[in-house]
Amino acid sequence: MGKPRVIMTGEGRKFFVKDTSKDFHTQFGYIKSSDLAGKEGAKILSNTNVEFSIFPPYFIDLYQRLKRDAQIIPLKDIGAIVAETGINKKSRIVEGGSGSGALACFLANIAKEVVSYDIREDFIEVVKRNIELLGLKNLKIKKQDIYEGIEEKNVDAVMLDLPEPWKALDSSSKSLKAGGFLVSYSPTIIQVSDLVNAFKRKKDFAHIKTIEIIEREWEVDQRKVRPKSRMIGHSGFLTFLRRI
Repeated sequence: MGKPRVIMTGEGRKFFVKDTSKDFHTQFGYIKSSDLAGKEGAKILSNTNVEFSIFPPYFIDLYQRLKRDAQIIPLKDIGAIVAETGINKKSRIVEGGSGSGALACFLANIAKEVVSYDIREDFIEVVKRNIELLGLKNLKIKKQDIYEGIEEKNVDAVMLDLPEPWKALDSSSKSLKAGGFLVSYSPTIIQVSDLVNAFKRKKDFAHIKTIEIIEREWEVDQRKVRPKSRMIGHSGFLTFLRRI
């Protein structure tokens, strides 16, 4: 079957080649299997003389091939989570609401350990397949209700992607270190309001901020420089709390 490869044109058009033992067809022509099995970093040509670079897939190339069932948290929001919480190779993280496992998988590539809770067997099966795709050894999934409690203690961060995140405040408070982060991802501002009002009654969290990330890509072609007509607008609100 051959090792997977990524091929990319000079304009940035990228293709994932799962089976390098076969010719690979694109809109730019096809590439012979003998060329696909060539040296990493080499330049190869399609039958229409379009040049590609070939290299092994990075984590992000595999990540972009995750199987999706539930809607995933976009990279723009994951980037904000990592930046605001300072997640690193020593971090222990708990997630409530696995969905397709996109956030858990991305964080597991950075952190020491990630444990994800979900109650739906269909979501859990999708996450297991994505863990296998990415070869992650430090991500564990549990079929348990995070509203009922978190078994892990003294963790650095709890991530919630739940319809009623305020119901997980007690379990999160008992699980987090002092100064640890609680991050909630919510599609609607009403959910944010209910969460913030709930934790204020408890007084064991401090509200750092609630933000929304909008991503607008730009087109750059010679002196034609302008925003692209489509952008990644609202996806969800991120609320950051700290255990005090």
